[in-house]
Formats: sequence, structure tokens, C-alpha cells
Amino acid sequence: MAGAALRAPFTLLLLTAVLQNEATLAGSRTPGPSKPALLRLSDYLLAHYEKGVRPVRDWRTTTNVAIDVMVYAILSVDEKNQVLTTYIWYRQHWIDEFLQWDPAHFDNVTHISLPTESIWVPDILINEFVDVGKSPDIPYVYVHHYGEVRNLKPIQVMTACSLDIYNFPFDVQNCSLTFTSWLHNIRDLNLSLWRQPELVKFDKSVFMNQGEWELLYVLSHFQEFSVEGSDSYAEMKFYVVIRRRPLFYAVSLLLPSSFLMVMDIVGFYLPPNSGERVSFKITLLLGYSVFLIIVSDTLPATAIGTPLIGIYFVVCMALLVISLTETILIVCLVHKQDLQPHVPDWVKHLLLERATVLLCIRDRNQFSHSRAQSSDISRHVENNGSTAKLNHYSGEDPRECEVAAGPRPMPAFPTEAEGSPLMHSILREITTIRQFLEKQEEFHDVAREWLQVGYVLDVLLFRAYLVAVLAYSVTLGTLWSVWQHA
Repeated sequence: MAGAALRAPFTLLLLTAVLQNEATLAGSRTPGPSKPALLRLSDYLLAHYEKGVRPVRDWRTTTNVAIDVMVYAILSVDEKNQVLTTYIWYRQHWIDEFLQWDPAHFDNVTHISLPTESIWVPDILINEFVDVGKSPDIPYVYVHHYGEVRNLKPIQVMTACSLDIYNFPFDVQNCSLTFTSWLHNIRDLNLSLWRQPELVKFDKSVFMNQGEWELLYVLSHFQEFSVEGSDSYAEMKFYVVIRRRPLFYAVSLLLPSSFLMVMDIVGFYLPPNSGERVSFKITLLLGYSVFLIIVSDTLPATAIGTPLIGIYFVVCMALLVISLTETILIVCLVHKQDLQPHVPDWVKHLLLERATVLLCIRDRNQFSHSRAQSSDISRHVENNGSTAKLNHYSGEDPRECEVAAGPRPMPAFPTEAEGSPLMHSILREITTIRQFLEKQEEFHDVAREWLQVGYVLDVLLFRAYLVAVLAYSVTLGTLWSVWQHA
């Protein structure tokens, strides 16, 4: 009975201590200020995350990365170094099996932004990279509760591109951007297209369409790449097709050259026997040379080809040189005729007869009349020359011939003995003057013949030159028109 009485206070004391201890523990578990859901979720996701390991629970599972490209601007096209600089909006997403949670446990949070350096990111690069562009650093990615990671960032891309400048300034360039994993083969990391190819092709919603280049379309193509003896790698190619706007170059390059060529054609209407035509064409040639020096910095230069417009300028310069050569030839032909013989008969037949009919020269009858008159004068000069020689060698004078022919009333003259030496001297002087004048007339006739030949030859060469210039211009214009509207 006494033992039971002693155990009762001890039990009561033990019960009191237990109650106090539970009260203390209950006080320590009293909820204080709760932690934010995003912070708790971030701690939950990154607590045991290993960013150096591909985020799959089964290593045989392939990580599929979907990518997308939107062209924002064409910054520069360096034809000499074969480099294209573009500014693109690049997007990619993949499934990270280690970044999944139940939104009900975190205040219904369905997505969160995490630091890029804290999670696994695919090592996708552009094969054509030649330099690191000035791209802004985007330090975060979006993660959805089912494990989808979205990485969105703008990139300034400096890529190597095979630029074809033959059709400049109506050229169209096709440059590729090849996205591939540098390390993971296709069994570990595969690539796909985020959107449909048709949507990617004609998407110009963000393109700044105010520069020299116009975006035509963006083609996409998937392929597997492998080197002999190595694994296969997934590649996603985007072909950026751009076209140059030619209006500035047409106004600053083609029109001035065309004006100079038109002035060269107009210069043919100057008289062929005038020296002003030579000075005019030399001035045009000098002006065209200065024009080429000025525009040489504007033309694109590469080591593998020359643009057609450069060939056009060279041919125009050659045509100006040919025009100047033709002018010098005609001027030399119609000047200094005193040193030239008569025009050969075959030249008269070809140029003054056949060519005048072929060229529809309206005053060709005058040419025929002049040639007939020239032949008559030549024969008359020869006959007079032979008659004078006969009179000189026979010692006869015209007065004696008249006396022998019959009596004719004559004025009073000195006797034959007194006047014979004087008359012979006068007749010789008159004959010499007549022969000199006839010779001058013959030289003038030869000069007229060569002038007519030069005129017909000038018309013939001018029309041939005009046909060559027009054919060349029509050919180039047709080519450029086809390229522009292709």
C-alpha cells in the first residue's frame, strides 16, 4: 500500500514533464513566414542537379532538340572575304527529365526561369562560323513543369558563304546556316524543326526590310552527316536567300556609262574632215577613264570571278577606243590629199557604188557625177599635156597654124622676126599657168574623191559601230532583266 502511494506522485511528476516537453516541441513547430514558391521550386530543382550529364534517366533515350531561326537583319555582305553577317533570332527547346515537378506542390507554378549556366544545354553550333559576333548574353532559360526547356536568344552570325557576284547588281545570294552538335552523335542528340518548313520559308515578320538586301525566303533541310570511320551527326540547314536592290547601282553606275556611250555615238555626226571630232572623242575617253577610277571602289572584288558589270565597263572602254581609232583613220584619209594618188577603181566600185546603195545614201548620184567629171578632167589634162608637148617640140605656135589654115583678118602686130621670141615666151608662160591650174584642179578632184570615200567609209563604220553597241546593250539588258525577275 505504501509502494503504491509512492508511485502515484512519481507518475504525476513524469506526466507533467512529458506534457511540458510536448508543449515545447509544439512551440518550436509553430509556422513562421513561409518561403516563396519560386525559390522553393528553384531549390528543389537544382539541389541535386548535375549539369554535366545529359538529362535522361535511361541512357538509351535520345534527346531531341527542336530549333527555329528567324532572320532579323542582313548587316553586311563582304564579297572580298566571302563573309555574310546576319542578325537572327534563334530558338530551341528540349525535354529535361530532371527538371519536372508537380505544380500542386508549389502553388500551381507551371514554369520557371533558371540560369543557363546551372543546367545542361546542348552544344549546338553553326558550322559556318568564322568569327564571334557581338551577340547579347541571355542568362536565363524557361523551364515548364513537364520538363520542356526553352532557350530563346538573338545571335549576330558571321558566317562563311560562297558569294556569286557575276550578276552584280542583280545578284541573288544563297548562304547556309548549319546547326549541329559538335560532340553528341545522332543516337544521343537529334535535331528537328520547331515549326513547319512552309512557315519558316516565308516568315518575314521580324525582318528589317530597309537595307541594301532583301530577304526572299529561308529554306530548311535536315540531313545526317558522317565522316568515314566516325559516327553520324544530325544537321539542320537553313538556307538564307537574299537579293540585292539594284536601283542605287543602276543610277550611279549604269546611267553615267550609258550617257557617255550615247555622246560617243552623237560625236559621229561631226564632219569627218574636221579635227574637232578627234578632240571630242579623246575627251570622252578621258572622262570615261576618270569615271572607272571613281567607281572602282564600288564594284565588288573577289579572287574567283569578275562581275558582268565590270566586263561591261571594259567593253565600253574598248568601244570608245575603237571609235577613236576609226575617227583617226577617217581624218587621215581625208587630209593631206596632195600626197595621195587617185582612188583605186576597186575602192570606187565598192564604196562609191555598192556601199552607197547598201547604206541608202541619198546623194550617191552626186558621187557618180563627181567621179565621171573627175575622169573627164583627167583625160582632158592628159590630152592638153600631150598637145603642149607636141607644140613645144615642133616649134610651131598657134598663130602659124591659123595662118596655114587660111586668111583671117588680123590686127596689126609686129613682124614675125620682131615678135616671134616675145610671143613664144608669152605662150610658154600661158601654157605653164594653164597646166598648173589644171594640175591644181586634178589635185582638188582627187581630194574630193578621197573625201567622198572617207564620208562613205565613215557612214559604214558608224552604222557597224552602232549595231555592235545596240546588240551589246540589248544582250546585257535582257540578261539583267531575266536575273532581276527570276
